[in-house]
Amino acid sequence: MSLLIIGGTGTLGRQIVLQALTKGYKVRCLVRNFRKANFLKEWGVELVYGDLTKPETIPPCLKGITAIIDASTSRPDELDSLKYVDWEGKLYLLEAAKLAKIERFIFFSIQNIEELSEIPLPKVKYTIERKIINSNLPYTIFRLNGFYQNLIAQYAIPILENLPIWITDENMYIAYMDTQDIAIFCLRALQLPKTKNQLISLDGLKFWASSEVIKLCEQLAGQPAKIQRIPSIFLNLIANIVGFFEWGQNISGRLAFTQIISNDVNSIKNAKSSVNLNEPSRLITSDVYPLFKIESSDLIKLEDYFLEYFIRLLKRLRDINFEDVQKQRNLIL
Repeated sequence: MSLLIIGGTGTLGRQIVLQALTKGYKVRCLVRNFRKANFLKEWGVELVYGDLTKPETIPPCLKGITAIIDASTSRPDELDSLKYVDWEGKLYLLEAAKLAKIERFIFFSIQNIEELSEIPLPKVKYTIERKIINSNLPYTIFRLNGFYQNLIAQYAIPILENLPIWITDENMYIAYMDTQDIAIFCLRALQLPKTKNQLISLDGLKFWASSEVIKLCEQLAGQPAKIQRIPSIFLNLIANIVGFFEWGQNISGRLAFTQIISNDVNSIKNAKSSVNLNEPSRLITSDVYPLFKIESSDLIKLEDYFLEYFIRLLKRLRDINFEDVQKQRNLIL
């Protein structure tokens, strides 16, 4: 099976590329900047020029391709990119995929996306979901929560640099996942007929509150966090004024977005027990793990991910300190 991966240089995309190469897939990546994607070529990926804003460049990229994995996304504040890449470009891609008779189209979306209709990026993703479902292309759509990788900038680095961490006054829970594990689910879906034409809600092992993530970082960093709380009512007011959200960077946006994709434990259970007859075929997390034959012990725990990060960081700091000492010693000599 030959794969075209879009967004292969991104946080999730590069993990999908690595998993695909490990499993022996022939991997091709659509790229606009060959220099930026050169590391993929060094891994053994075939790079092909393609630009979703230039529809004539897309069909040649699909020659000989069996499945498309679209891991690309614009930043929430890049409104031009949202229009020309995430909307128009994805429509071009879908049309080209239909003509090329692609056997599976994998797309990544957002949990609880129906509640995000006023926010440009989720609104576009939700509409593209519908276009994919109605395209007659065999598809698999993964709806995801947050990534472990994003938590470094949100919590770990601010604690280490003694910067404030902003949280709301509500208990919010998110089942984060490592992008390596998401990549495993993605590649395994290609081998499972039951995942064809399915919306798959994919959650991590545990629902984490912000306070729990902060406490974990404090323990590993060996220093307390500077926590700033913002009332939810004020946050909603800011959200209405701003009109868009920037995940992971804009404070009000990150908090509001977090509120929407998270739930308290009871609401999560209620949501999983309900069925929306207007929805396409959908797999919830309790069904997903057995179907994919993935055990909880196979996945990376957030505690282990953070521990590895802090160990590597401290080692790097020691190395930098050693280099500084050596430089000073050489100057003296």
